[in-house]
Amino acid sequence: MNESRPKISIITSVLNAAGTIQRELDSIARQSYEEWELIVIDGGSTDGTVEILQKNDHLITYWESKPDRGIYHAWNKALDHVTGDWICFLGADDYLWNGDVLSELAPHLEAQLGSYRLVYGSLNLVDTNGSVVFRLGEPWSEAGPRFRENLSIPHSGIFHHKSLFEIHGRFDESFKIAGDYEFLLRELKANDAYFVEGVTVAGMQERGRSDRPENAVATLKEVLRAQRKHGLVKTPDWLSLRLFRERVRWLLTLLLGPKAALAVVNAYRSLMGKPKLPR
Repeated sequence: MNESRPKISIITSVLNAAGTIQRELDSIARQSYEEWELIVIDGGSTDGTVEILQKNDHLITYWESKPDRGIYHAWNKALDHVTGDWICFLGADDYLWNGDVLSELAPHLEAQLGSYRLVYGSLNLVDTNGSVVFRLGEPWSEAGPRFRENLSIPHSGIFHHKSLFEIHGRFDESFKIAGDYEFLLRELKANDAYFVEGVTVAGMQERGRSDRPENAVATLKEVLRAQRKHGLVKTPDWLSLRLFRERVRWLLTLLLGPKAALAVVNAYRSLMGKPKLPR
């Protein structure tokens, strides 16, 4: 390893993602930056994912395939094998946007060491054909004020300095959806993150089931629990206006269908001066 350049560890948790995991592996293999390692924790896939990992064994520093207790348990296991300076967590249906992503980011990671422990870029939400549906990512001056309310920066686009896990510990495995947000709150409720302008880190495929309104209710409940854990919210769920609005969206979806419900929600958000939600 070249000691003057940061080493980047990429962690992937996967379960039955044979349709997308090769795309992610290919995006890592074509990086022009060479100081990286890949750690893959498979939860016991039965759909051909393991065979794909075996075929790409030469790219992977460490991988295993055995049942786990969920994504945050998998990430915690992966951290045992990390040797890099900065850590990025990619989903099995995410992929690095182009072959120069790590080369473009590395100078920023090196320059911000000692000033910031979280560095992030933009992320493109894509459909199953790879077409960009929505672009995520904005400067911390804009995202920061909203972070105490929700995950306002895309997690797949974030690089975590290894010292974060020494300072704050590891992911809380009692969370099933918002454990990444809870972990980031430990750092960002008092400190800032650094935004790298002009760098698209990854493509993130729309995740279908997790994007449905009924699942958004479950996600928001965990977000509120994380905020209570850190003293940012004191009201119970039954008094939460945000949870009430999410349940209304769920009911609108049941009554009107997804497209019409989203149109109603976005009309309301426009009236309130808020950005529209992606389809």
